[in-house]
Amino acid sequence: MPLLAGAVGQSLSTRPDIIGTEMAKALSDLHDQIPPFPRTIAMKIIEEELGSPLESFFSYISEEPVAAASFGQVYSATTLDGSNVAVKVQRPNMHHVIVRDAYILRLGLGLLQKIAKRKSDLRLYADELGKGLVGELDYNLEAANASEFKKAHSSFSFMCVPKVFQNLSRKRVLTMEWIVGDSPTQLLSVSTGNSDDNWLSYTEKQRIEAKGRLLDMVNKGVEATLIQLVETGLLHADPHPGNLRYTSSGQLCFLDFGLLCRVEKKHQFAMLASIVHIVNGDWASLVNALDEMDVIRPGTNFRRVTLDLEYALGDVEIRDGIPNLNFSRVLAKIFSIAVKYHFRMPPYFTLLLRSLASFEGLALAADKNFKTFEAAYPYVFQKLLTENSTATNKILFSVVLNKKKEFQWQKLALFIRAGATRKGLSRIIKTNSETSLDHVSNRSNNVFDLANLVLRILPSKDGAVLRRLLMTANGASLIQAVISKEAKVFRQQCCMAIADILYLWIFKALGQDVTTTHSGSRVILAIGTNKKVLSSSSDYQNLYMIMNLF
Repeated sequence: MPLLAGAVGQSLSTRPDIIGTEMAKALSDLHDQIPPFPRTIAMKIIEEELGSPLESFFSYISEEPVAAASFGQVYSATTLDGSNVAVKVQRPNMHHVIVRDAYILRLGLGLLQKIAKRKSDLRLYADELGKGLVGELDYNLEAANASEFKKAHSSFSFMCVPKVFQNLSRKRVLTMEWIVGDSPTQLLSVSTGNSDDNWLSYTEKQRIEAKGRLLDMVNKGVEATLIQLVETGLLHADPHPGNLRYTSSGQLCFLDFGLLCRVEKKHQFAMLASIVHIVNGDWASLVNALDEMDVIRPGTNFRRVTLDLEYALGDVEIRDGIPNLNFSRVLAKIFSIAVKYHFRMPPYFTLLLRSLASFEGLALAADKNFKTFEAAYPYVFQKLLTENSTATNKILFSVVLNKKKEFQWQKLALFIRAGATRKGLSRIIKTNSETSLDHVSNRSNNVFDLANLVLRILPSKDGAVLRRLLMTANGASLIQAVISKEAKVFRQQCCMAIADILYLWIFKALGQDVTTTHSGSRVILAIGTNKKVLSSSSDYQNLYMIMNLF
């Protein structure tokens, strides 16, 4: 089964932390170095599909393919109007090969089902895979997929999808915009010094830059995966390194759209909730989220599943609100429980896990301290804090409020601190204030001052979720939170800002000529010839807005 074996090899090659560097390097050849078929056959297929000689469409087409994969091979070319394009040509007799491999896999899974005494019919996986692979044989479908994916993600500027040349695409030929960029394996080779070229030819600066570009690509890859899952519901089904490029402008470009996976809306929010519950160690809620994704079979003992999850993952160390654990390890533990309780894994679930595990494998090869959850959580944080919907509010409220709707300041603090570890909060603050994040940083321990963060977010457009949360919470628990030790800085800043506002109101009420001017992050209050410096402009303005809100 060379076709299916190639797909497995592509996935494993992204995990040198699991199978070792040498084995990963050997398997990575499956991405771009599958033996090509003769050029004469490829050119004949192009002419048959387009209905005219090559010269009618291209001023240049490469002698050798620039890449060869399981289904076809790609040539670089130039159209008559001067556009640089990639022309993918399908291998001959592919339908026969796919049907044969799927049949062999079906026989193997049927035998495995009997040996393992599984209740579910494992042969259905072979049927589903075969159906999907047969669908990939029509490049018209891939062209439509690429256009749909491009349109769905057009608002995310860091994501790139090549343009399809519809007039040069048919069932067995696909012509797309040529993308110039580095593959993840190229960046990894340079950054680790394991390139086929003499690694001494790369300077230390070049290796550091390659590592930085690779890690930026991985972070954007994690965010892109989450966007596909919970924003657009349209997942790229095969995000292995051969199908990814990192451009000079810092864009993450996706190639090969033979398969797309669509996710139901309710499953999108359940998956989002799952990430939050894993980070918070809320195993009972995680089980409920899995049930909403239709993963858990009817009749399963939820209590036993919860206890097993807690036993498997309950001892994980938490650093700055993020589990100090590799995603692949979490995946392995959850998978072992899934096997034990015969979970049903929908296609998008497998694709998501594969995508995140693939990006983590690339990152770990360059930086052993990389944490997928740390890269993913800022996006989750931003999503929950800015999307004022019933589904996202339910997830956030389950984190901050207990079953009695009692406000839990420590959990809110943990949630904000975890989300602020990278870039999630900075996006929100930049859209609502010109104040730098340095102003709200606690320099003694390099942790954001939560009081300042709340003051900035609460009155803003994106603070509607927090305002609703406070109005929903039990009043007594809110008072306890305000007078708690953790809220000391919050009380101090509120008192300072309230004093300044009252000072302003009193003199206005007395008919004094009061004007305010801004100097950096301060507010200068002028009463006649006297001047008073108020608290920071953001605190003053934000609290003034809060008082008017209530």
